[in-house]
Amino acid sequence: MAGRIDVADDFRPQRAIVRGDTGNWALQSALDRRGLGPVAGTDEAGRGACAGPLVVASCVLRPGDARRLDGLTDSKLLTERARERMYALVLARAVDYAIVVIPPAEVDARGVHVANIEGMRRAIARLATHPGYILVDGFRVAGLTAPSMPVVKGDQAVACVAAASVLAKVTRDRIMVDLHRDLPKYGFDEHKGYCTPEHAAALDDHGPTVEHRWSYVNVVAAAIRHGMTPPRKVARGGFGGGVVQNGRPTADEVEPTPVSPGGAQR
Repeated sequence: MAGRIDVADDFRPQRAIVRGDTGNWALQSALDRRGLGPVAGTDEAGRGACAGPLVVASCVLRPGDARRLDGLTDSKLLTERARERMYALVLARAVDYAIVVIPPAEVDARGVHVANIEGMRRAIARLATHPGYILVDGFRVAGLTAPSMPVVKGDQAVACVAAASVLAKVTRDRIMVDLHRDLPKYGFDEHKGYCTPEHAAALDDHGPTVEHRWSYVNVVAAAIRHGMTPPRKVARGGFGGGVVQNGRPTADEVEPTPVSPGGAQR
């Protein structure tokens, strides 16, 4: 007969209770209460763009700072003005943060998904405050410096992930506005490098630049029409599977498709 082992309640691990009335602070607050903090969040911006860098950020927020960061949510749901305001608030109030900028050449060499995962590892590793737990937007990331958990729509569900998304997007948008000053024909200040019809038209008219991602079929197709060749090595399987930002492309975005280094669609 199988034996039974009674475990005293004192030796059972306490369950983290997530309080639904605390909004997107609920999960990280529950982890903090159980001694698993500081809790860090990490997110990216620019995964689905065909030009410009991929930017990844990590952020640790002060427990109980919800009122001071009222309105904090996924950066894509905020207006530009609200994002800029929240960016300044996060920089002023965060316990710690880090921002990693991954240039198009690295995205092409490693593939966007590998570059994204590695960027998250770097962003967490650069925190001066060692996290007790890490919450990641969307998918599992191996090799982090603390226990971690992916959260579906984490940039909406978890405040520290939302803060990381704001840091990443505002940083990237500013980079794209600077690129527009050097390359005004492409309209980077408006579409920020995403595959909108306006961007597609500019690629057709002028061909791609070194700031474009040559692992995307629309970029290579435009280059071929202009008699151009890739300026650098492009990884096979470079594009990680039709992902724009954290999920679906918007109505005015065209999903890129993976290409081989020679430009032929796979």
